[in-house]
Amino acid sequence: MSLFKSLFKYVRFFGVFALLLAMSSWRASAQEDREIKHVFVIAMENHNWTQPTTVPGGIQQIFQNPNAPFINSLVNGTALAFIDGQVENISKHVSYATAYHNVLATPSGANPHIHPSEPNYLWAEAGTNFGVLNDNDPFVVPGGTNQNTDQHLTGLLEEAGKTWKSYQEDIDLMKNASAQLIDVPLPWQLRTSPISSFSGIFAPGYLNEYNDSDQFNYAVKHNPQAFFSDTNGGDNATPANPLARNYAPLQQLAFDLAEGHWADYNWITPDQYNDMHSGLTGGFAGLTGDAGNIRQGDNFLSRIVPVIMSSEAYKDGGVIILWWDESENDGATSDNGDDFNHTIGEIIISNLAHSNENGLPYASQIDYTHSSDLRTMQEIFHVKATSGPSPFLGDAANATDLSDLFEPGVIPTRP
Repeated sequence: MSLFKSLFKYVRFFGVFALLLAMSSWRASAQEDREIKHVFVIAMENHNWTQPTTVPGGIQQIFQNPNAPFINSLVNGTALAFIDGQVENISKHVSYATAYHNVLATPSGANPHIHPSEPNYLWAEAGTNFGVLNDNDPFVVPGGTNQNTDQHLTGLLEEAGKTWKSYQEDIDLMKNASAQLIDVPLPWQLRTSPISSFSGIFAPGYLNEYNDSDQFNYAVKHNPQAFFSDTNGGDNATPANPLARNYAPLQQLAFDLAEGHWADYNWITPDQYNDMHSGLTGGFAGLTGDAGNIRQGDNFLSRIVPVIMSSEAYKDGGVIILWWDESENDGATSDNGDDFNHTIGEIIISNLAHSNENGLPYASQIDYTHSSDLRTMQEIFHVKATSGPSPFLGDAANATDLSDLFEPGVIPTRP
């Protein structure tokens, strides 16, 4: 065989081989572009998305409420936000659920009721409330609700080498010479596991960056990871607690996003003013009562969502989930907040969200609960329960995942 023919066969063989390698690399890259890599859950409080009626002075629904302009702009296609210094319509990134119900809800409402807040946060982590039906701190005496099991989402993430972080507004802040809190994060070496609730007033001259008030209010009941020994580090509220590294003040989030210090799974809880739970003394934006509570939470989301969307964590397979903890009685006679006439908000913001239809964000009509989110997180991060009859945690085994809210193929079919 001549040298020319040998070289021709060599080039032809390795050219085909290179082409196959390139095609394989392209497929892998395309698949990677459709994977969710970073999740940011923002936990909101105590409001129905829709409800049969609104009694004057009672709880109001969020959908089409004029006191929630940002949230409603997300789902009606008109949401504008500054992203990387430019105004963008971010509704193109949005899908949402229209039939998201309280845990264990039924069409008639003749079912066990999982309330108040804390049981719902436990359920979001483990697919069960462990029989807890109160808002006690994990190590309070008597009545602490700490759980000694690793069969919960962040416990499984920890075992699988996945990273997680809990951002809780108002924890781990510095103090002035008079031992008053100032709205500045502590250095990470001095941070603690936030296992006790607290509230009060900032030192003079310091204001909350989201609502411009001098009030703070941290509640452990809204911090699900703090109720499990393997993720709270036990009854140890000192910097020596090794799990303290997983908790940070919400005031730290913008710095972490800018510096690339985000986690795979990020749970974000505003304080009890910014999450719609409680009203500021004096109200907000000229509003008091439930109208003021809703406006506070809407204002908070309008400020924090663009910050996350401007980050590389969001652009590289990121998803923001706006999540509400529980349905509420709306004040009507014989009202039952746990029937299917009361829905809870669940809004997805992602480049991988289900595409808009007819110029509007996609509205899924599938019945969902917190078990659906939990199942989806296990699928996204490929973590399985290591005890029990199912690879899914608790009631997540019975739930429909959130795949309808995303583009086809984005959510894996198994953990």
